[in-house]
Amino acid sequence: MIEVSTIDGLMLREMVLAGSALLEKNREKVDALNVFPVPDGDTGTNMTLTMNSAVREINAKEYTSAGEAAAALAKGALRGARGNSGVITSQLYRGFAKALEGVDQITPTQFAAALKRGADTAYKAVMRPKEGTILTVARVIAEEAIKQAEKEPDNYDALFDVILQSGEAILERTPDMLPVLKQAGVVDAGGRGLLHIYNGYAAALRGESVDNIVTEEKPAGEEVQAAADTGWAESAYMYGVRYTIVNIGKKTVQSDIDLLKRQLNRIGDCLVIDGDLKRLSVKVETNDPGKALQYGQILGDLVDLEVTNLKVAVSEEPAEPEPPKEKKPYGMIAVSLGDGFSAIFKDLGIDAIVEGGQTMNPSIEDLGRAIESVNADTVFVFPDNGNVILAAQQAAELCEDKQVIVIPTKNVAMGIAAAVAFQPDMKPEENTEKMQEASENVRTATITYAVRDSEFEALHIKQGDIIGLANGKVSEKGDNIRDVAMSVIEHIATEDDSLITLYYGADTSKEDAEALAEEFAEKYPDCDVDIQRGGQPLYYYLIAVE
Repeated sequence: MIEVSTIDGLMLREMVLAGSALLEKNREKVDALNVFPVPDGDTGTNMTLTMNSAVREINAKEYTSAGEAAAALAKGALRGARGNSGVITSQLYRGFAKALEGVDQITPTQFAAALKRGADTAYKAVMRPKEGTILTVARVIAEEAIKQAEKEPDNYDALFDVILQSGEAILERTPDMLPVLKQAGVVDAGGRGLLHIYNGYAAALRGESVDNIVTEEKPAGEEVQAAADTGWAESAYMYGVRYTIVNIGKKTVQSDIDLLKRQLNRIGDCLVIDGDLKRLSVKVETNDPGKALQYGQILGDLVDLEVTNLKVAVSEEPAEPEPPKEKKPYGMIAVSLGDGFSAIFKDLGIDAIVEGGQTMNPSIEDLGRAIESVNADTVFVFPDNGNVILAAQQAAELCEDKQVIVIPTKNVAMGIAAAVAFQPDMKPEENTEKMQEASENVRTATITYAVRDSEFEALHIKQGDIIGLANGKVSEKGDNIRDVAMSVIEHIATEDDSLITLYYGADTSKEDAEALAEEFAEKYPDCDVDIQRGGQPLYYYLIAVE
């Protein structure tokens, strides 16, 4: 039972820690609620990384005032927000904090009003909000909370009963609001993640334990046991990943590092972790570099990142740092995951590349840092993923010293088309129109594999099936990459098209890509067929048609 009648800054901090910990505990379950059975469902991961950034900020100082604690919470969440779910979560906290400015002790009535302000702020941040998502769950919870607080203005126990009950009730209804959820047989992942956070709040208020919240802190400077780093050996894995974790949260303890070890060991081998609770060096061999980076970001900020393709012997001397460049009229930034795509963007004159995309969405802070690094009056940003667009827009809004224009590209092929369309002698608004039009003319298909059983329309998908997505929709399935690719291209190619570009991924050989390209050329004799190495993980092919 909740016996407190007000919440101060210290209690709000404990609630946030509990909410973040419960979300982390259930992160993989939330990821598994991804509508499509593709191997990059990341709602739980994005919300967890967003919450961990909020936790680091609220832990940086002991706040007794609830309003000040809420402001720190909102600042941290916004800084670390990634993916649509993470950005929406940050906006919920932004409105929550605005409602509590100058408040030292939060009453149930004020708490309910702050939830409502948060939901309103999140709705405004999304250009075309959809019902049946985390937005709906947040709004309904807030509305019911206000009704309850009006009945019993001093009863937190009753308030949280309503928050959790109304949240579960509306979450169960989300499949009725979004047909794609019903078809996939899941509830909204973001809404589920939000309820984990609120359940953590309630547990803290009731004095209930949540795993990994209350632990004794290990003395700073005590070293973490690790084997010596002997360099990259011949490996069964595709990538070698190294990074250093700095700005580690003050509440981080040995059990958090042990969790990182378990997470990395699940996705790779040859793990080495060295350092202490102030600075950790990590090395792992894996087929999923995005996940390896995500797990590290939960503890702190990553620096000295290195992702090496262990199957390609490349030895390069580190480049000399370039001298500062003069300010220019235009600059461009692209989000890319895959060494091939990054090389293509560099050849097209992209000024800064933000690592991320399907398997690792960059944060608002990552995007903001890239924007600031480009010395130009106007900077165009290509998010190249539908789950990065909202974060890019928020990063653009936070930039005050230059004009930042986000071209809402949903994949790297659209980003490449936009970059090709750029004309340095045009005005910003003319370039915006031209690049957006060019990107929208690109139709795409992707080939990957199913991570769970699922059904989409007439497709009965089994875990391990090869699946093809046409313009973001699951359209084909089979047990052969080539057959699925030949079928899915029929959904995007027409007789009027002139170019098919086949970007092959990290797990696809050039020989297989060339063989598939020859079949495309035979099937569409009036089209030029181009082959490019994308180097993307998880997706065998990205096919672009123009």
